Amino acid sequence: MSKQKGMAWPWIFKMAFRDSRSNRKKLFLYMSAIIVGVAAQVAITSFRDNLNNSVNEQAKELLGADIEIEKNSPFDGPVRAYIDSLGAEESTAVDFTSMAYFPKTGATRLSQISAFEGNFPFYGDLITEPEGAGAVYQERGGALVDNAILEQFGLQPGDSVKVGYLTYEIVGGIIEIPGQPVATSFFGPRVFIPQENVEETGLLQRGSRVEYVSYLKFPDNINVDDVEDRLREIDRAGTDIRFDTVEERKEEVGEAITYLSNFLNLIGFIALILGGIGVASSIYVYIRQKTDTVAIMRCIGVSSDQAMYIYLVQAGLMGLIGSLIGAALGSFIQYYFPLLVADFIPVDVQLSLSWTSIGIGLLTGLVVSLLFALYPLLAVKKISPLNALRSVSNDLFSLLGKKIKIILTSAILAGIFLYAWLMISEPLPAFFFTLGMVACVGLLALFARGVMKAASGLIRSTFTYEVRQGLANLYRPNNQTTTLLLTIGLGVTLISSMYLTQDMLLERLDFSTDQELPNIALYDIQFDQNEGVNSIIKENDLGIIQNVPIVTMRIQGINGRTVEEIMADTSRRARRWAFNREYRSTYRDSLLMSEELVQGKFTGFADPSEGPVPVSLEQDIVGDLNVSMGDTITWDVQGIPIQTIVGSSRTVKWDQPMPNFFAVFPTGVLEGAPQFFATTVRSPNRESTLKLQQEIVQAYPNVSAIDVGQVLNTIQVFTDKITFVIQFMGLFSIITGLIVLIGSSATSRFQRIREGVLLRTLGAHKKQVVKIQIFEYILIGLMASLTGLILSVGSSMLIAYFFFDISFVPDFLVIGAEAVLLILIVVMIGVLNTRGMHSKPPLDVLRAEAN
Repeated sequence: MSKQKGMAWPWIFKMAFRDSRSNRKKLFLYMSAIIVGVAAQVAITSFRDNLNNSVNEQAKELLGADIEIEKNSPFDGPVRAYIDSLGAEESTAVDFTSMAYFPKTGATRLSQISAFEGNFPFYGDLITEPEGAGAVYQERGGALVDNAILEQFGLQPGDSVKVGYLTYEIVGGIIEIPGQPVATSFFGPRVFIPQENVEETGLLQRGSRVEYVSYLKFPDNINVDDVEDRLREIDRAGTDIRFDTVEERKEEVGEAITYLSNFLNLIGFIALILGGIGVASSIYVYIRQKTDTVAIMRCIGVSSDQAMYIYLVQAGLMGLIGSLIGAALGSFIQYYFPLLVADFIPVDVQLSLSWTSIGIGLLTGLVVSLLFALYPLLAVKKISPLNALRSVSNDLFSLLGKKIKIILTSAILAGIFLYAWLMISEPLPAFFFTLGMVACVGLLALFARGVMKAASGLIRSTFTYEVRQGLANLYRPNNQTTTLLLTIGLGVTLISSMYLTQDMLLERLDFSTDQELPNIALYDIQFDQNEGVNSIIKENDLGIIQNVPIVTMRIQGINGRTVEEIMADTSRRARRWAFNREYRSTYRDSLLMSEELVQGKFTGFADPSEGPVPVSLEQDIVGDLNVSMGDTITWDVQGIPIQTIVGSSRTVKWDQPMPNFFAVFPTGVLEGAPQFFATTVRSPNRESTLKLQQEIVQAYPNVSAIDVGQVLNTIQVFTDKITFVIQFMGLFSIITGLIVLIGSSATSRFQRIREGVLLRTLGAHKKQVVKIQIFEYILIGLMASLTGLILSVGSSMLIAYFFFDISFVPDFLVIGAEAVLLILIVVMIGVLNTRGMHSKPPLDVLRAEAN
């Protein structure tokens, strides 16, 4: 007996190998689902590891210096004195946004202007075309312009660009800036000019948003931590500086990489879960076909444990081999990732094999395979030797006890939760991810049961024979209804949700068809330029929608306490940024259509001599300042204090293309304060927009004339790139779903062929059998697509309500197209799976299948 036990495992492996010989094609098909899921996971984690290694190796190139100090005004006082005392090599920049005008073509473009002095970057290379242009543009008094803009407008080095009142020769095109991904130029091309004569551009005026930057390269004896500590002390003294070190920038980039890869990893994990469901379903059908084989083995003395281990070995080897192939495939796929995300990463990625990622992928694939396979495999232990002698029910799940089902389900849910926790690094989001998966699978499973029950009750004698048989196939033994609804439904939910959410956001931002909203916005109009700008607009036969005065100010105190006293209070609930920021406020006598009163009463006119002025605050800033109706706020309006009282709060539609404000004053208060203007215009077409932009920029170079339509196109390009990356990963889920679909069709092939042969033997025509199968697959495809699309619409509605606070109207044309495509795919796979069975005699088909 001891000898027999000692020989048990070699015998089990031998039997598993022998039993698999006639079924290896099927086993490989099951294995394919695991291959795709593991490939997705390994590709993402490997690329993330390589990207993090590249960030660490190129850390200083992320910043281009040892430290970057920023300020909204020129460096002076203690800040300037401390920088000079460090003895560091310094390069400075003045950054602002303005219109760039290209005289050769007459084109204009809102651009990110940087006026440099010094040898920035100190680390990494400023790559230009022609090579070396970055080293000479300051000496030559020329400019560097984003190479993409030069190509778009048909420009080349030697042409010119006008920034403000100055015209610069274009010395070269900017291809790559250390630490700045290409995506930073989506919302405005980058233009570098010399700092020497930047004042003469006329763009650094009151109200202009300007940022002064100092890049420092330290000598070896400087401790960066000590510099940080001293800069924090200077900042606490009220200098309003910001600074960034190499380590901080590396940490910021690392966090962004982690968040993105974790999100994509969860998408890949969904593919792996779909693979697990496919394995469970396939093993279930496979074992059900092996019931007689197991019963015969039990009759000749094989124990229930040994019988189960034979198929557990097959499932384990299937998972292991699938994981190995998937890991190899994923390691190869990661080499394609830099092409997908090159616009969003600030470093050059050096790719290599990540053995840690490969190991995690192998382990995850194996665990998922075994966990999901345990449901049907444990049922093997319950197969009685009597199955070889008489016909009994072969519903394997009914053989499992309630306790076993609870334990297995808990183990699967725990595995999903732990993996999600590992990816997200936060338990609560991991819990909600697991809960969402349970909800989706539960809804799909319930729907599948409902479909099968409904199919049995829908059959009517008035239906044609083909329709009755097709409906019956939805609930007969070896039906594919539940499996396909789960796998295809989850995959469709994932991909369709992405499309619908993206379309929802882009449609929300599309103002081209709303005739009441502006599509041109003019900013930074100085007081003495306002009438001239308005005249140009009227000469172009365009109507002014808004001409809004803007006054800059800061908060001096609240309820008699100064900002310094509030900030020193460690128990405060107000947010620091709300006190430190510069507010751009306006005055008017009424609310706009983009605003809605929430609390209090809006006051249209006030006399400051009669007491505190009632001011209306945006609802979110009320919470950030931790103020209530009736609280007093003292504003520093460019040196003059103005006492106000919170008279009302309102919501603001920030997504509409018009000037919106945190604070709105009544008329009669700010008219005498230094101010500038913003104007919005509605243009009927693109030609009219370009003409107005050119005339205004040439007459008033400091005015920013923004084409809202062009901005929206830029946003769409940006979101399209991001969405493509997400959809590429979501594609793994769709591929897995299709593999499971093919596998489910293959596992039921014998059942379908038997039914077809019996029908033909009983006198059914070939066309009738084909119609039955096509109708069955049409119903399955319809149900699978509808469940997935319904869930995707539901999830998009939840995202719209909870995250974006907007209404969601699904695009039924897109949904209909998705449904039709899925039905065609399911029908095609189902029909191809039974190819050849109708052209041969029934006896030949049965003999071939038996072998």
